[in-house]
Amino acid sequence: MSNSRRDMLTAAGAAFTTSLFTGSVKGANDRVAVGFIGLGAMGSGNLGYSMKVPGLVPAAICDVYQPHLERAEAAARRGGFQPKSVKDFRDILADKSIDAVCISTPDHWHAYMTVEACKGGKDVYVEKPACVYIEEGQKMVQAARKYGRIVQAGTMQRSGGYFQKAAELVKNGAAGEITFCHAFQSGLTKKTGWGNPPDSAPPAELDWNMWLGPAPEVPFNANRWGVNTASFPTFRYFWDYAGGAMTDWGVHLIDPLHQCFNEAMPVTIDAMGGKFYVQDNTDTPDTMLATFLYPKFLASYESRTCNPIPMFGMNQGAGTMIHGTDATIFVNRSMCRLIPNDRAKGATVWEDDTGMQQMNVPHWKNWLECIKSRQKPMSEIETCVRSSAVCILANVAMRSKVRLDWDENDWTVAQDAAKPMLKAKYRAPWKLEV
Repeated sequence: MSNSRRDMLTAAGAAFTTSLFTGSVKGANDRVAVGFIGLGAMGSGNLGYSMKVPGLVPAAICDVYQPHLERAEAAARRGGFQPKSVKDFRDILADKSIDAVCISTPDHWHAYMTVEACKGGKDVYVEKPACVYIEEGQKMVQAARKYGRIVQAGTMQRSGGYFQKAAELVKNGAAGEITFCHAFQSGLTKKTGWGNPPDSAPPAELDWNMWLGPAPEVPFNANRWGVNTASFPTFRYFWDYAGGAMTDWGVHLIDPLHQCFNEAMPVTIDAMGGKFYVQDNTDTPDTMLATFLYPKFLASYESRTCNPIPMFGMNQGAGTMIHGTDATIFVNRSMCRLIPNDRAKGATVWEDDTGMQQMNVPHWKNWLECIKSRQKPMSEIETCVRSSAVCILANVAMRSKVRLDWDENDWTVAQDAAKPMLKAKYRAPWKLEV
């Protein structure tokens, strides 16, 4: 491997000690024109958050589904903006008047669009998970470094007060010495899941071939597309486009550990799971347990969609727990709680604080500030690539039935049987090239 790659993806934390960016953005003291690519559930939310940030202008919007474009046009008008509308994201990347892009497409597009945007001289806000394959994440980081771009990932919890408090508590030693962490989510889905719709012709207002992009060519299926008013998009439950709950929820639940422990990667990953209950046509598990051996602690991730009972009496359906010799720290989007091992001392709780709950708009403000200053943003792309990679590796371990040993220097695993699953598989003519 080249020295430049080793420098980019080196041991945990080394890349985060100094600013990696130089130069200035055109019009750094003026408004920043942003193109929005993908305007489904996440894209619509991001458009809304952006319009609350002074100095950021939604200049263009793009989606392969006409109703999404029309909905975004209406939202922008209500916010006092009139962005141009296009259906091909390449029109936005080629537009020299646009300074930056927001990528809120299905996961299988994240890496390609991010790399191409960096090559085109645009800064990027890209949703999580960063990628579907380990190789994609590596190339996203390489592109950000090579072209000097500010790439903020959508792990917006890092800008939230509760998660910053948890990191502060860990780093100040409030929990004592830490040997075990636990992340979990729980819920109760229907046995019929998302159903079993037959393959069919795509809606007339959807460009299905462009939606698929680098993913395998398959007939349209309502669940593979997953856009309807009754659910969050279900594309995330097909291996061709995403990684199920592990990369959807799991990134948000594992990322706080990386924020607390200076971006360390696990050295060993193992996982098991399956569809034990749900009977629909999706691919990914309804139940999963993953284990991660980090350099200084053990962590587990538990996904239960067939049982809603929360963990440890927290009365919360998802969260991250950090267990130490002096106390346990629990954190999610509703609270941060420090629970001493000596229960007589009582817990210290931060919750129901509006300022600490805010995440999305501060995250967007941080990105804009860093576009102008050329400093590292709160969720700089390598942080999200690392958190995404941990979740992707858990899926690889489960699907290959191989316990994986992570090779930090070469950004791969030691087990040859699993290595093909780390490589991006793109349908022609799409090529991921930095």
